[in-house]
Amino acid sequence: MNSGELKSAIYKGTIHHRRFKPAPHDFSYRMFMLYLDLGEIEHVFDDSRLFSSRKKAIAEFRRTDHLGDPEISLDMAVRDLVEQETGRRPDGPIRLLTHLRYFGYVFNPVSFYYCFDSEDQELQAIVTEVNNTPWGEQHCYVLSAKHSEASELQNRQGLLKFSPGKEMHVSPFMPMDIDYDWRFKAPAQKLGVHMTNYKEQEKIFDATLRLERKTLTASSLARSLGSFPFITLKVIVAIHWQAFRLWLKKVPFHPHPSLQIESASQIETNADLQEDRSR
Repeated sequence: MNSGELKSAIYKGTIHHRRFKPAPHDFSYRMFMLYLDLGEIEHVFDDSRLFSSRKKAIAEFRRTDHLGDPEISLDMAVRDLVEQETGRRPDGPIRLLTHLRYFGYVFNPVSFYYCFDSEDQELQAIVTEVNNTPWGEQHCYVLSAKHSEASELQNRQGLLKFSPGKEMHVSPFMPMDIDYDWRFKAPAQKLGVHMTNYKEQEKIFDATLRLERKTLTASSLARSLGSFPFITLKVIVAIHWQAFRLWLKKVPFHPHPSLQIESASQIETNADLQEDRSR
């Protein structure tokens, strides 16, 4: 496809994490992500020998890496999900900010689906697709722009603010009983996402994604891959390295809620057995 006609793009920049409680900890690293118009997904990589959405490649978009029934298109799956959760079906283009599968490996801590109106001007909804490790779970938060909590001034500036409840265990060094504050602006030349975690109204963590748009061409894709050849492996290695550093700082470990339930159930079962034996 002609790069001048594409709505898809490359975004390059940094991700910065800061932990404030119970021990200070921060890190950042450079990265790139693909911003893919789901209406272009079949042909967006036609000019590239390294990238593909239809066959095996060094860099591969694979339908099964994302939400919904893989038998239906990702575009339709996102529209169905938004309609199911909000009662309103997106009627414009949907664009996905994500990592591809590189050298056969992929891990996306979070991908973002930006759902635009029919005029391709304003956001109607954002879907955040969250994955965790090592449990391999996925959960989607559907955020309706109509229900943004941003102030009138922030709305005029194009800022969307949401406070969804936490519904999935992501980091073993973060409890479930926290409050989210997520802020987005519609992707343009610059793209930003800021996420803050609060516990009992005290700020304990934030993450900031700052990216800048680059034109998607065969050569720009090759340069990005050359600069970050193992980007998804870098993500997973960084997660485990930072987890090790948190462990050294004696940050409390929070097991997966399902393990806590199993443990409580086992304790209850053992108590019942002991009671039966004492009769």
